[in-house]
Amino acid sequence: MKMRKIGKSDLEVSEICLGTMTWGSQDSLENAHSQIAHAKAQGINFMDTAEMYPVNPVRAETVGDTEEIIGKYFAKAKDRADWVLATKIAGPSGFISQEGITPATVEARLDLSLKRLQTDYVDLYQFHWPNRGSYHFRQHWTFDPSAQPSKEEVLDNMRAVNEKMAELQKAGKVREFGTSNESAWGMMQWLRVAEETGGPRMQSIQNEYSLLCRHYDTDLAEFAVHEEVTLLAYSVLSCGMLSGKYNGGKTIDPNSRMAVGPDLGGRVTPQVWPAVDAYLAIAKKHGLDPVTMAIAWSMTRPFDVVPIIGGRSVDQLQHSIDGADLTLSEEVLADIDAAHRAHGKPF
Repeated sequence: MKMRKIGKSDLEVSEICLGTMTWGSQDSLENAHSQIAHAKAQGINFMDTAEMYPVNPVRAETVGDTEEIIGKYFAKAKDRADWVLATKIAGPSGFISQEGITPATVEARLDLSLKRLQTDYVDLYQFHWPNRGSYHFRQHWTFDPSAQPSKEEVLDNMRAVNEKMAELQKAGKVREFGTSNESAWGMMQWLRVAEETGGPRMQSIQNEYSLLCRHYDTDLAEFAVHEEVTLLAYSVLSCGMLSGKYNGGKTIDPNSRMAVGPDLGGRVTPQVWPAVDAYLAIAKKHGLDPVTMAIAWSMTRPFDVVPIIGGRSVDQLQHSIDGADLTLSEEVLADIDAAHRAHGKPF
């Protein structure tokens, strides 16, 4: 497993990150701990979670359970120092806090995360979605930035939060910061505010990115290249659709994500299955595992990217980990490009 840096930081991470979002809902503590141990044995040292997790479904009564599972692993394995650990504070929500991200909530909720994770510090603390709203989670269809707070309100909040970020970094509670479900405009404001206040910059942006979801390819990609910000790509397999396991929506394992959420967060549309079939056909044509191909493809992009992987078992996880060692041929990449042009926006 190759190692690399996040943004302009000194965080040395594996080129693949271990995701955790179903630990505590669809995955047990024992299964989660097995996945952590297996990932570490494969050379992964980067793990991502959030105060909101687990998902599928998100419930107020389970908020923080995934962090607790990870904390129990650290308490047992005594290897916290071997990991680069990322977690997130949620934006405004009905199940955690309507206040969203403010100087007070950043510190208070970080402290709760640290307690659950049984650690004194987080390597990468991320803002899960912005206070002003987001076009992610299929909200791009009706996105209306004119309904957001004024620019000055947004910037005033960012300045105050960035000052608190500097305090938390100085106190040793956080090494670096990042965002999630952000836009190019939002990222530029965070960098502007960091320059104004002298506080820490955002080193990463965690957005959805896959063969089926490529919003990042234009303005955000340009931003990231010139400003040296790393994409932490989530849902790289589009909730398992790119594995082919759903058979066009006809085969639904009772333990799968689709059994819990039939529309997979708005990803299931009439046009998505032909797109999935196109990518599965490419994998079959070239004798590739479709999961491994999807992960390997994400690592070919012309911007800095770390895919976040997940699975229901160690075996499923390994198919994704194998993507780090797969080099896609020019023929495969050409076929993928043709499929993308034919199925550009399936959800």
